[in-house]
Amino acid sequence: MADNPDIAFSDFTAMEKLQVVALTARMAKRGAAGDGVDISDLQRKVERIERQAARRKKR
Repeated sequence: MADNPDIAFSDFTAMEKLQVVALTARMAKRGAAGDGVDISDLQRKVERIERQAARRKKR
């Protein structure tokens, strides 16, 4: 969402919203563990959900 201004949170399905919120919470938890913790796997999951929502919106 931050990287893709074409989609808004309202463009996500209810399940996608829950997934994004849960993944964001997991990223925050890992971030609290320290600066050396890798969160790129969770970021990729969120980006995949964003791409799905963008494709659906274009149709």
